[in-house]
Amino acid sequence: MSVNPCPTAKLLKHDEQERVVPALKVLGEPNRLRILCGLGLECRPVTNIIHATGLEQTNVSFHLRVLREAGFVRAERRGSFIYYCLVDPELLRILHDLKDWLNARQPSMARDENQNSRPLKRKLAAGTRR
Repeated sequence: MSVNPCPTAKLLKHDEQERVVPALKVLGEPNRLRILCGLGLECRPVTNIIHATGLEQTNVSFHLRVLREAGFVRAERRGSFIYYCLVDPELLRILHDLKDWLNARQPSMARDENQNSRPLKRKLAAGTRR
């Protein structure tokens, strides 16, 4: 009997994985993540996003374009201003859940890293004693 090493692999078929990877790349850029979190559930003009993130206007505009093209935000014209909104507020919940998952794993991850690095530390220490 063969055991599937990754039981969740059934959840994401190959073509679905190909859709997820570009989205993760967009979300993996720290400034874009700051912009998304800065938007929250509100639609905000670019000037508010600049103030919330501390980024330069050209940098914010660039990242907003990437986020818009990826389908994470939409632009709304309101008078002479353009407001940006999350396309789906569910994204904030997903990011929050990811943060919670990472925080819950943090102690065990640090413990695993320390245990895995002990033999290397011993070898390095033994090498310096000679």
